Amino acid sequence: MKPEPVLKAEAPAGGRRDRLAKSASSLGREVVDFAGFLERLDADGKLQIEALDQLSENARHMTQINAAVAESLQVLAASVEEALGVLHDTQGGMERTVTVTRRMREQSQTMERQQVEIQPVIDAVQTNNEQILAIAAQVNMLAINAKIEAARAGEAGRGFSVVADAINELSARTGEAAQDVTRNVANLTKWMERMQGDTAQMTDTIREVGTLGETAHEQMQDAVVRIRGAGEQAQQLNDNSAATREKVAAFPPALSRICDLVTNGVAGLDTASRRLTRLIDLSETLVQDSVALGGSFADAPFIAAVQQRAQEIGACFEAALDDHRITMADLFDTNYRPVRGSDPPQVMARFTKFTDTVLPPIQEPALDLDPRVVFCAAVDRKGYLPTHNRKFSQRPGKDPVWNASHCRNRRIFDDRVGMKAGTNTEPFLLQVYRRDMGGGEFALMKDLSAPIIVKGRHWGGLRLAYRF
Repeated sequence: MKPEPVLKAEAPAGGRRDRLAKSASSLGREVVDFAGFLERLDADGKLQIEALDQLSENARHMTQINAAVAESLQVLAASVEEALGVLHDTQGGMERTVTVTRRMREQSQTMERQQVEIQPVIDAVQTNNEQILAIAAQVNMLAINAKIEAARAGEAGRGFSVVADAINELSARTGEAAQDVTRNVANLTKWMERMQGDTAQMTDTIREVGTLGETAHEQMQDAVVRIRGAGEQAQQLNDNSAATREKVAAFPPALSRICDLVTNGVAGLDTASRRLTRLIDLSETLVQDSVALGGSFADAPFIAAVQQRAQEIGACFEAALDDHRITMADLFDTNYRPVRGSDPPQVMARFTKFTDTVLPPIQEPALDLDPRVVFCAAVDRKGYLPTHNRKFSQRPGKDPVWNASHCRNRRIFDDRVGMKAGTNTEPFLLQVYRRDMGGGEFALMKDLSAPIIVKGRHWGGLRLAYRF
């Protein structure tokens, strides 16, 4: 026979309620932690979508650029071919110019040699002409002597005198002709000297032009080689661009598919986040119901403390109304006025100065309840926190990051936790949230709140935040 199973003693009802309360609190913690993980995934997914959109835009832009480059390369290749044709024609003209310049230089050198060869001839003519002048002078002297002798001879020498006159006239004409030749030779010599100078200068110029022409010809040949190489490279780039164009064209469709997948994933994360938010609300309701059924757990002292202080604040507000220190209209004012120059933005309500006076004596002692307590502050139904703990109510500076951590009074916290704390009318509300510690680090916090009731009207709630 099989042994009968041993029945365990059923746990007392109080123990089950305590366990239920503890389990509900643990469930809320796990759900919030997982929701934070999904929020981070959602944020990363949105960043990925932005990056993919930018990448897709860059890919489309790169495709357009590649097409424009390919077109430019084709135009460049055609221009290079055309330039090569022009350069070939120019090169032929340069070669002919160099040839003509060389011929001119040779002709100039020939003229220089001929001028040098003519100079001795001119010198000889000059010498001969001087000899002719000397002879003409001697003939003239002989003619004069002959005429004198003819005169002495009388009638017999008359014929000889005629001959002497003729010789005398001939010698005079010969002398004049010789002098003309001398002047002409002198002019010719000066002209030859100038011509030699001009020829020498022209030779130097032709030599310089020839040197420049040969240099230009060599540079032209080098340019032809370089441009031909550039044309070949442009053609190679054009061929490579065609292959690249095919690869680049495949990027946008692929990126679009990836973007669609990521978008669908982010949409799924949004849906999961919304469902988790409902699950968080459910876990908070479970905590409240378990406590209402008599369950007890580690948060019980904090619940009692926040409820007691919320009641004290309500009583303090009512007393101020009865003493006419504030009106009901001012106490429930929601016409927030911006504080000029504040960053993050701060606002004032008509009751802010009043709460600055009455709330610190109630809120500050709560910081000593437990080392885990971070802050205790009241918010109205809009999430407006007029008066914070002193350590979070510093004078704002120029650094918004520092202000965000140290100047948290007079600010509206309309996030999920802040709004639920301000609008909750249940005896208490225990929320779990992730506090941003900076640098991508988060810490799980508990936000416990109790409603503040003033003469039957719901003003807001008192928040007590503490670490796990």
